Amino acid sequence: MKNYFVGLLILSIVSSCKSEKSDFVPLFNGKNLEGWEVKNGTAPFTVEDGVIVGTYVTETPNTFLCTKENYSDFILTFEGYLGEETNSGVMFRAQSTPEYREGRVHGYQMEMDPTNRKWTGGIYDEARRGWIYNLERNAAAKDAFKLNAWNEFRIEAIGNNLKVWVNGIQTADVVDDMDASGFIGLQVHSIKNHKELEGRQVKFKNIQICTTNLDKHIKPIEKPIEQRSYLKNQLTEREVAEGWELLWDGKTTNGWRGAKLTEFPQEGWSIENGELIVADAGGAESENGGDIVTIKKYKDFELLVDFKYTKGANSGIKYFVDTELNKGKGSSIGCEYQILDDALHPDAKQGTNGNRTLASLYDLITANAKRFNPDLPAKKRVNRYEWNRARIVVKGADVEHYINGILVVKYNRSGQQWKDQVAASKYKDWPNFGEAESGNILLQDHGDQVFYKNIKIKEL
Repeated sequence: MKNYFVGLLILSIVSSCKSEKSDFVPLFNGKNLEGWEVKNGTAPFTVEDGVIVGTYVTETPNTFLCTKENYSDFILTFEGYLGEETNSGVMFRAQSTPEYREGRVHGYQMEMDPTNRKWTGGIYDEARRGWIYNLERNAAAKDAFKLNAWNEFRIEAIGNNLKVWVNGIQTADVVDDMDASGFIGLQVHSIKNHKELEGRQVKFKNIQICTTNLDKHIKPIEKPIEQRSYLKNQLTEREVAEGWELLWDGKTTNGWRGAKLTEFPQEGWSIENGELIVADAGGAESENGGDIVTIKKYKDFELLVDFKYTKGANSGIKYFVDTELNKGKGSSIGCEYQILDDALHPDAKQGTNGNRTLASLYDLITANAKRFNPDLPAKKRVNRYEWNRARIVVKGADVEHYINGILVVKYNRSGQQWKDQVAASKYKDWPNFGEAESGNILLQDHGDQVFYKNIKIKEL
């Protein structure tokens, strides 16, 4: 009788394992490319010994081997092999429609990045918004990917939450609602006219997808990495749990007033489609509706603001603002995260060594990613005339500026070095500039049209 029950237990376990395993089905049969089609370019894909091989050739745009079927919620697992200088990636929930750039493949892409910056496993919004999750704040994940070796990848796309793992290490956590379904595509990146890269290869095998019983297979997370949400004027459950608050609700002027008023300006600012918009008024500083500030003052905090500037525009996000200073013309006084069209606005060439350019601490410290990571270019990653994300972190006297997830400014607003910097700037006549313990947060009206959304804050 004992052996009978043991046999039943073993049978039950085996049956359960088979059932769970059967939830994952192969997308690639190991023999040919049935169920797949090439889009966007002409780089060849072949099957060799049960492996999909993409070969790099010149004079073709990015080429994608795509599933003919679309997928919405799923868990995708596969193995990938990549060598030096041959960027690749895997599209998921991807799109290709005639009305968007004549069928250009676009959408979410899990990157395979062989460069020294090591962003493999990040999420790139191909042919649309660019990077929505890089690995600059997830240093432990940068070494997960191995060049010239087989790597295991996992993508979970469930609801609006997109997560990626490389060799068992989580590399991305995005919340976004732009695409709910689409095809999966394997990329051979364009090499343009780099003849020396021609003939190199990227390889994929053991491609499997799960679309049923997803709750059973979601990977448990012991140590959460940073989550980046792009939901419009909404907080995720995790953001709420972590203490984030919407600084602007996306609908009203609650919590804000004019910097030199007791209420919100009657003109110069508007709210449309969940966006807070500064009106175009000829570029005059605080001469139309005027700056707006939070009613509440903040001390230590992490602030996120999505912004989009128009051609030649100037604006800014100020913090530690004292609205009692400068009752006359011009903007209220505070430390400023500069928002500027560097290419077209003359202020970009004024100041010292570019310290009035986008994401800089205005007139004091130039935004430069290379100062903090030598593997990144000094040139900022900016989406001109599209949405960008500012991040400002204040912990006591220590302050950081980020643009689109990349650290570009870091400083300490105390001590003699800070006083010397201020003395050499346009703020030299304001006593103890930047040293206030707390202050208002300000959005600047500089007479140019600029859009804001997703304004949220976490007090530290």
